[in-house]
Amino acid sequence: MTVNVPGRPMTANLARHGGADAHAGADAAQGEKPWSPGRERGPSPRQGDRLRPLSRRQVEDRFEDLGDLYEETCGGGTRAGTRSRADFLRRLAGDVRRPGFTLLIAENTTLTAFAYGFPVRGADPWWQGCDTRLPRTVRGLAVTGGLFAVSGIVVPARVRTHYQDRDWNLARRLQRRLLADHAPALGVTLLPATDTETLAAYRAWGWRDVVAEARDPRPPAGACRVLLLGR
Repeated sequence: MTVNVPGRPMTANLARHGGADAHAGADAAQGEKPWSPGRERGPSPRQGDRLRPLSRRQVEDRFEDLGDLYEETCGGGTRAGTRSRADFLRRLAGDVRRPGFTLLIAENTTLTAFAYGFPVRGADPWWQGCDTRLPRTVRGLAVTGGLFAVSGIVVPARVRTHYQDRDWNLARRLQRRLLADHAPALGVTLLPATDTETLAAYRAWGWRDVVAEARDPRPPAGACRVLLLGR
């Protein structure tokens, strides 16, 4: 995620969801927990959204669709906010060439969300803008290849504000699947220190702040917060 600054997402409506059992079997086959109707009243938002990865060629073929959804939702994820659609697609075109790059889409009758990332090491330019000294444990993981950078989570606004703690929350499903496909790496992401709205969403999705080794607890201007996520 070179530094892209996430912005506040525009309001976007989720596409219509399918029936209660529409993709439970597919999710179970992918290692995801099937949703139980007793866990939450009303239809689960996961039921109409099937997750699947795209190959590099498929990502390139669907650039327009991905750009359209990004523009509609204004990003809603790390390092992807107020930049233009063209900037987003240009950066995605660079990211897709990285070793280990993975992009997952969620879809029912249409594309509803996507998330993507790649393995990252300590000397990677991806860390640019992170002005905080990382703890030894995180630096060690970066050296050994134990970190997977979740560079973007592009979801409708309501996914950021509704039922964030449910395992069927679409952002949670996407990030969980990304990490499962790259086990045993931990997820890592960078957020602008001043973006409290996005930070709140990520914390609600299970991300935790990395405590920096720094005397001054206040991050310098323009610094990024480092967040980690386990599987």
